[in-house]
Amino acid sequence: MKIAVASEKDMVTQHFGHCESFTIFQTESDKITKAEIIQNPGHTPGYLPNFLNDLGVKVIISGGIGGGAIDIFNEKGIEVIVGASGNSEAAVIAYLKGELKSTGSVCHDHTHQDNCEG
Repeated sequence: MKIAVASEKDMVTQHFGHCESFTIFQTESDKITKAEIIQNPGHTPGYLPNFLNDLGVKVIISGGIGGGAIDIFNEKGIEVIVGASGNSEAAVIAYLKGELKSTGSVCHDHTHQDNCEG
C-alpha cells in the first residue's frame, strides 16, 4: 500500500496543498519498505488528489486539508488522515499501528500560508 505524507523536509506539513513535497511510503505487512520524495507539482484546485491517485496512493496524511480535496479523495476511495504533526515517517508508523486517527481538521480559508485550523 502507498501512503503519501504532505511534507516539508521530513516533517508533516500543516496544509496539504501548499506542502513542499509528498513523501510516498510503500508499505507491506504493516512495515515501510520504501520511501521517495516527490515535489509538489503545484496547488491547483482538484489536481493533487488526482495526481496522487495516479501514483497509486491509498492513504494521505496531512496536518490540514481543504474539504474539496477530501471529497475528491473520498470519491477515489483514498483514506484521508488530517490533524497529523511531527516526523513524516513516525506518522506513517503510527498509522500502520492503528495509533494515528484523523481529527477532521478541514481548512475552510485559503488565505493563510502555513496552517489550517478547522
